[in-house]
Amino acid sequence: MTATDAQADPVSGRREITVEIAAVAKSFGSKRAVSDLSLTLVSGEVFAFLGPNGAGKTTTLKMTTGLLRPDVGYIRVCGHRLDRTEQRAKQYLAYVPDQPFVYDKLTGREFLNFTRQMYGVSVELAAERLDDLNRRLDMNGFLDQLCETYSHGMKQKVALAAALIHGPRVLVVDEPMVGLDPRTARVIKDIFRELAGNGGTVFMSTHTLDVAEQVADRIGIIHKSKLIALGTLADLRQKAALDGRLEDVFLRLTEETDETAPDA
Repeated sequence: MTATDAQADPVSGRREITVEIAAVAKSFGSKRAVSDLSLTLVSGEVFAFLGPNGAGKTTTLKMTTGLLRPDVGYIRVCGHRLDRTEQRAKQYLAYVPDQPFVYDKLTGREFLNFTRQMYGVSVELAAERLDDLNRRLDMNGFLDQLCETYSHGMKQKVALAAALIHGPRVLVVDEPMVGLDPRTARVIKDIFRELAGNGGTVFMSTHTLDVAEQVADRIGIIHKSKLIALGTLADLRQKAALDGRLEDVFLRLTEETDETAPDA
């Protein structure tokens, strides 16, 4: 799957560019978080973004959702540059951070209704989507309780349901499986694949390499602020000269980068 292939009308069965990250860099003081990152995501794919702690994954996701501004470069979402038409771009986006945000003094249902109103989704359409998500994520037992009583896993379910309530084209998720039981994790993997199957894009950062191996169409590895590998699992295996699990490939590629990095 290439960027060239990605530009056609999705109705024809070919891919459409949904996220374009162009020569982006971001620093915090003297710390370079992301260096000269260029990356294109397309409709119909689940993309896994991997890297050690502090590599730049979460910074990249936050720039993609408009929560951080790159120092240089630009990002387009569904054709709209975040630095020029941010509100239009964000209509296509949804973001679930690694620490899911909900309003403690609202019930889960009230929070979802607030999100519905914010995106201008009709009551009827939101109810249809919520019925399906409620059933699949098994939220009946707590949706009418205050969010301040929720476990991390409960918050994760409500935050994901809120992210999906407006039918986003691009779903950005940071560590989506943390705190979830195996059944819910399986359901969420299915939801990701369905969103991609319907022409959307999932941009997922995770340390759970088994999840990336199971659901991702393509994988990017960022290490010490730089993108060091990009492609399918087969592509990464070839680059690493290793026919093994993603965990082994990931360790080989990041170790090779450490060995070839110039001395500070």
